[in-house]
Amino acid sequence: MYLLIVFLPLLGSITAGFFGRYLGKQGAAIITTSCVGLSSLFSMVAFYEVGLCGSPCYLRLFNWIDSEMLHASWGFLFDSLTVVMLIVVTIVSSLVHLYSIGYMSHDPHLPRFMSYLSLFTFFMLMLVTGDNFVQMFLGWEGVGLCSYLLINFWFTRLQANKSAIKAMIMNRIGDFGLSLGMMAIFFTFKSVDFITVFALSPYMTDFNIIFFNYEVHALTLICILLFVGAVGKSSQLGLHTWLPDAMEGPTPVSALIHAATMVTAGVFLIARCSPIFEYAPTALLVVTIVGAMTAFFAATTGLLQNDIKRVIAYSTCSQLGYMVFACGISGYSVGMFHLMNHAFFKALLFLSAGCVIHALADEQDMRRMGGIVKIVPFTYGMMLIGSMSLMGFPFLTGFYSKDVILELAFAKYTIDGTFAHWLGTVAAFFTAFYSFRLIYLTFLGETNSPRTIINHAHDAPFIMAFPLMILAVGSIFVGFVMKDMMIGLGTDFWGNSLFTHPKNLTLIESEFIPTPIKLLPVVLSITGATLAIILNNYCARFLVDLKISSLGRELYSFLNKRWYFDIVYNEYVGRTMLWFGYNISFKTIDKGLIEILGPYGLERLVKRLTLRVSQLQTGYIYHYAFIMLFGITLIITIVGLWDYISEWTDYRLYFIYLITVLFYGYSETK
Repeated sequence: MYLLIVFLPLLGSITAGFFGRYLGKQGAAIITTSCVGLSSLFSMVAFYEVGLCGSPCYLRLFNWIDSEMLHASWGFLFDSLTVVMLIVVTIVSSLVHLYSIGYMSHDPHLPRFMSYLSLFTFFMLMLVTGDNFVQMFLGWEGVGLCSYLLINFWFTRLQANKSAIKAMIMNRIGDFGLSLGMMAIFFTFKSVDFITVFALSPYMTDFNIIFFNYEVHALTLICILLFVGAVGKSSQLGLHTWLPDAMEGPTPVSALIHAATMVTAGVFLIARCSPIFEYAPTALLVVTIVGAMTAFFAATTGLLQNDIKRVIAYSTCSQLGYMVFACGISGYSVGMFHLMNHAFFKALLFLSAGCVIHALADEQDMRRMGGIVKIVPFTYGMMLIGSMSLMGFPFLTGFYSKDVILELAFAKYTIDGTFAHWLGTVAAFFTAFYSFRLIYLTFLGETNSPRTIINHAHDAPFIMAFPLMILAVGSIFVGFVMKDMMIGLGTDFWGNSLFTHPKNLTLIESEFIPTPIKLLPVVLSITGATLAIILNNYCARFLVDLKISSLGRELYSFLNKRWYFDIVYNEYVGRTMLWFGYNISFKTIDKGLIEILGPYGLERLVKRLTLRVSQLQTGYIYHYAFIMLFGITLIITIVGLWDYISEWTDYRLYFIYLITVLFYGYSETK
């Protein structure tokens, strides 16, 4: 059963991919959805056996890499951390598959789309179930490949091509860091198996590595390199620019990338490697700072975006910042709890946005929407539930995890904890503001859509509405039902899958922080939501005047253009790289140095030398006799006087003389 959880989506992907033209659109959709649906049912059984009954399962199939000391097997580890991820990935993926049948019904390439979705699910399952870093890296690279294929699904669109390439390149930067981290792990621990590495971590606290000619703490270096991989995959500040552009793919792809696969991989990696991170406090500090800045940055950027999917994308980026800095303050269980909660309401938001786009003839600009609450009341209700859960409205799913993260950060009583707490608290205000700005502009405000589109607008059909109902139930109740089991005091749910050093435990202290601090995020969230409705409904003229003022124009451009990250990258990084690649790498090295010292240069040199030598072919015997006599005399002189010559001449200069003559001869040929 455990192997079926992983390999059923692969079976569905292969069937739909290779036999889709024979099965047709409906056949491919039924097979892939059924395979992922069965996988989700088996995941629930695994969650009961492993998570609730406390019986982890380990399966080892056979050797994969066995080269001297390096040993990696095909093994699957099912512990509490894995089964939580299995529940998230398979349930959300099943609902996305079901939703896609209706959303993509008019697309002639539906079998290919469903095949990619199932392959995406398979690689994510491979990532979370691997028992060693090499197998996890296979799944890690696989989800990167599938994200490229799905973002670029409509490959005739130039913007989709550019966005897919951008996602691939940004993730390659992160993957380079992860691969270096894996090499450092093998160098330090002489193993890549999770069990071995995590068991030896406490004994390597004094081990140092020479890195770029500097002696650095081994565990700190390993954790920072692993975190670079997480930054790329989980879209943290610096390598985040691919995530908003990933909206070019179909909406079900966005839901799958943002809720269950891809972006959750980085948070999972940090949680999985918690036994290493706990002995690298400097790395935890870096994780906390980057996560907090990401949460704040993405929340401010989402304020003034106009694309409905891009607003939700920046909310994903912001929530990932919460998860990452929760792990940075050693709250791995709370970070994973928020990851699970976030999957439900984020999938609900994206799929509801897909229903809006579907109803309004593929319109995504919120400024061209409005007034459709009576036309699509079901979608409005679903979007409202998702937005309220996202902003942390009391007693909805998001409330039970986001507020606990902020409480933990405050109870840390360190500079980085306080920094993360206040940035996260301010981000909660912005989150509520842009969530209800989206609700108002899309559903409640005056309509800006053409009459022809409004006349044909319709609510979601049942096959698209049913997944929204399931996700809405999860967005309301999952946080309340699972809170005590996953993050309650004294719970043994996580077992040995997560490790927190006793000195870093702050869950108890967070229960006794001042009540105003506990209530502050909720108050700010409600204030932000109310302010968004009031400003957009009653103070529209004030917003326009503010926007066209000199300060307002600069602020609007700064936030709408995403803090100018893309402009800086294009102008100062991308353009510099292209200049170096053409002028230095290509013209100077490839066409210059290599052509001079390579076959082409040697060929021209040989031709020149043969011309010079051929001029000695005079045909007179006494010329040949003179040359032979001169050569023999020169050789005898050098051999006989070698000891004297070596005293006042460095023989290494001969090589320089030779190179000089060759270059001179080559330049003469030109």
